[in-house]
Amino acid sequence: MYKGLEVQIEMVREAPEKLGPTITNPEDVWKLLSSLRKKDREHFVVICLNAKNRVICINTVSIGTLTSSAVCGREVFKPAILANSANIILVHNHPSGEPEPSEDDKKVTKQIAEAGKILGIPVLDHVILGNTSWVSLKDRDVI
Repeated sequence: MYKGLEVQIEMVREAPEKLGPTITNPEDVWKLLSSLRKKDREHFVVICLNAKNRVICINTVSIGTLTSSAVCGREVFKPAILANSANIILVHNHPSGEPEPSEDDKKVTKQIAEAGKILGIPVLDHVILGNTSWVSLKDRDVI
């Protein structure tokens, strides 16, 4: 009846035998994604973690403009689901160099964290990277 409509879904990892570092705090995120600090546009990234908070994969969800990046929850959780992630961490840069979160940053974080609760993939943090420092939205009690 639905012959020809079946699909097979799989994630192809460039180095399947590799796991990344264990993420224990925002400074670990800062070190891991330090290259984002120099970008001239906002990059919104999801770090997918296993149950021991080791990095399974990193996916750029969106590349925006100087001052914003459109983020869709579906795109955030797609790599997390395919990678069988236990947890995720959200990360984006502020090309201005100032990591202070906007109201939109806080709103999007809350929405994605709620979706994560429903999906069973908790959002552990959302780290905003500036030129010389970062802000953890978990530490700011947004999550």
